[in-house]
Amino acid sequence: MAAAGVIRTYDDFVKVHGILLAASGVPPSLHRQLFEKLSTDTFDGGQFFEVEAVEDGRQRRLVLTSDSMEKESRVFLVDHAWTFRLDDARKQIELRSEIVNIGYCFSNIGLKDIVCDILLEEVPGLAERMASLMCVDIDLTPDAEEQDNSAGVSDENGCKKNVLEIVESEICAAKQRGDDTVRWLELEELDMDDAMLLSLDLPSKFPNLLALSLCGNKLENAETVTHEIIKFKHLKALWLNDNAVIQNSDDHMADAIFEGCSSLEIYNSRFTCNFGEWALGFCGGIYGKDNSGCSHKTDHPLGSITFLDLSDRFIHNLINEAFSPAKMPSLSHLNLRGNPLDQNLVGELLQLLQGFTCLNALEVEVPGPLGESAVEILESLPNLSLLNGISRSKILESGKHVIDSMLQPRLPEWSSEEPLADRVINAMWLYLMNYRLADEEKIDETSVWYVMDELGSALRHSDEPNFRVSPFLYMPDGKLASAISFSILWPTQKVQKGDECTRDFLYGIGEEKQRSARLSAWYHTPQNYFVKQYENHKHKLQSTSFVSPPMKPSTTNSLLRKDGSALRVYTDIPPVEELLTRPEFVITSDPKDADIIWTSTQVDEEMKAAAGLTDQQYINQFPFEACLVMKHHLAETVQKAHGSPTWLQPTYNLETHLTHLIGEYYVRKRDGLDNLWILKPWNMARTIDTTITGNLSAIIRLMETGPKICQKYIERPALLKGKKFDIRYIVLVRSVDPLEIFLADVFWVRLANNQYSLDKHSFSEYETHFTVMNYRGKLNHMNTPEFVRVFEQEHQVKWLDIHLRAKRMIRSVFESAAVVHPEMQSPKSRAIYGVDVMLDCHFQPKLLEVTYCPDCTRACKYDMETIFGGGGIVKGCDFYNFVFGCLFLNETNHTSPL
Repeated sequence: MAAAGVIRTYDDFVKVHGILLAASGVPPSLHRQLFEKLSTDTFDGGQFFEVEAVEDGRQRRLVLTSDSMEKESRVFLVDHAWTFRLDDARKQIELRSEIVNIGYCFSNIGLKDIVCDILLEEVPGLAERMASLMCVDIDLTPDAEEQDNSAGVSDENGCKKNVLEIVESEICAAKQRGDDTVRWLELEELDMDDAMLLSLDLPSKFPNLLALSLCGNKLENAETVTHEIIKFKHLKALWLNDNAVIQNSDDHMADAIFEGCSSLEIYNSRFTCNFGEWALGFCGGIYGKDNSGCSHKTDHPLGSITFLDLSDRFIHNLINEAFSPAKMPSLSHLNLRGNPLDQNLVGELLQLLQGFTCLNALEVEVPGPLGESAVEILESLPNLSLLNGISRSKILESGKHVIDSMLQPRLPEWSSEEPLADRVINAMWLYLMNYRLADEEKIDETSVWYVMDELGSALRHSDEPNFRVSPFLYMPDGKLASAISFSILWPTQKVQKGDECTRDFLYGIGEEKQRSARLSAWYHTPQNYFVKQYENHKHKLQSTSFVSPPMKPSTTNSLLRKDGSALRVYTDIPPVEELLTRPEFVITSDPKDADIIWTSTQVDEEMKAAAGLTDQQYINQFPFEACLVMKHHLAETVQKAHGSPTWLQPTYNLETHLTHLIGEYYVRKRDGLDNLWILKPWNMARTIDTTITGNLSAIIRLMETGPKICQKYIERPALLKGKKFDIRYIVLVRSVDPLEIFLADVFWVRLANNQYSLDKHSFSEYETHFTVMNYRGKLNHMNTPEFVRVFEQEHQVKWLDIHLRAKRMIRSVFESAAVVHPEMQSPKSRAIYGVDVMLDCHFQPKLLEVTYCPDCTRACKYDMETIFGGGGIVKGCDFYNFVFGCLFLNETNHTSPL
């Protein structure tokens, strides 16, 4: 390599970045081009691409402007416009500053210092730039001044025509045709109010009208509108959309119109129960303004229809004389999306569709009115070649049951009063990407999130993308300290001028990793599917009944030796080594010589062999205790045993039960229930990578930073003087079968530092929503008796009642493990566990987690007066003395059997 490690040649570049190049997936043929652009800081995407606004300005897309681009022919640098740790997102946005030298400043003095949260140069405008990039800097409703107040229809010279002129124009046009009859009338967005409607006397002028559109006017009075409409005795279609009268009226107006206009087939874009040939002809392009269907030139007017779009017509019953293979023998493409079809059985509908022998393309919700499986639909309709735009062969090969190529994108929603920072925080999950830093020894505990620049962020998703993007760390000086992060963009297919450039948001993630469900982060996926899956899951849990393990006599004996010699204890936990002072035990530095191994390290067969441990030694771990101490296994264990007990919040392992979580989220949103959730890594402590959010896209995207559970947040916990708290109990386990467990008389409360709040700005405030202050924040210890006294006085409750409920819950937790995982039993195991409990606003205990080898610093540091049991003071220096006495000498001092 060149002197001082500076990269000067392509060979230097490859030597330093070889692993990163392989991980990025950039084709080797592009490595030299990548080096040249990185070394010259070349951002030339603007010469090849253009960003276009779509979705009425609420989204952007990237389009190729060069003539064409061959597969893997070019590589482009994409800047990172915003890079941050999740906890700092709101703070950085509200500081309204951005990192000029994109990426983080890297240091080589240790992994924990690699990412330096220092803004190299504060520049106003981060919130504005992100808001513009994410399309949340405009109001959804234009200002009144910007609206065209001179509503009307333009004549051939571009001049606006008022309603009277339009009416006269239609009458004259009918006379010129020679029939003197107007059958189709559109009076839309003319500021017509109820008085004007009456003055026009439309029924007298147009007695044979078949279709009338009054959309976008100022009609308000249901009685007036109904009185005029029912005078049209031949009306087939009526549109009153976007009039206040629709919002102001109930079903009585519609019923009165249906009764007065018995031939009506379309009402406000929806099919009525009387729909037939005319409505189908309208949707099939047969009938319209130029051909209203007043006279049929053929006995089979629908016979020429090949494409029929019935989407969002709110059809309840499709079985209809007009909708038949005999009437539409040439039908080849049918769209049934957005129709409940709830008056038809699945079998009836499939049998009806089987009769359309030319039908080769169908669009319908899956799951939906035709069943829950795309594969089963295709098996029932063998002539179909396309289902929801996806080929038959592709669906059958993948075995995908849920198919929808027409998903609508999630677009950010906001109010005009909402600050830009709030809009950005809500919308960013549609744009964020992430990576995690690592060296040879350790992976960083939290991920780095970033937003690509305007060009990169305009890349939309496709299951069949033509580009790929990958993050890349460039080290110009050959050292980590000089690293700068970019994203690399290159074509994976040949692209033509004008083509949209897309990437796969879930690259490398298939259905085995819940791909379809994870797309819900960016798209409105079929809610009915997720709701049904959730309801099935809920029913299964609710039908689970717990059977308590049979009572058995104790099988554990004291290990006290008859000759009085001490039990040798090996430990790597300093408080145990310092405070275990009973003469029955002696500390040894050699694990091979120990009778008892008390360690914070996982003891597996490999560790046993390395340390020379034997099966005759006692260990402070039970086999398969992961069923309790890993959060996803804990929830699974409890749910298998108890179903959904009131003391366990709804909990989902996102790696396996994302579908059920999404279903409950939709149900809670539908029913107007609170929808705040907390995400916790399976097996990390100190609330690392833990997030509180009510944003479904955020929940799904956070799966990318490691496996997690998603648990319903306790939004209304019991508080102490306005602050959140939880309780740490210590459980001592001698045996699993029979279950012998004890509760230490010593327990302690952990308090948040800030006043509790459900303001969304507070969710990232650690000292508001979290209580463990041993490692961050200020620790405010409160003696247990003082806590109980203050709590009882504030809430007028008896702590004994709460304590008894908590004891019953803790017993149930360990019974769950004993029943579901009897393999936990080991005669050579003794252990203590921390059980963290929170109270809801009704003072009911809620299980938070179970911790292996819990941090008992407070129990050792403070002398504590016991509330229950024998009472008295338990000195901190005696904590491990009574723990070891209970577990190994069969004593019960300062403990209570559960």
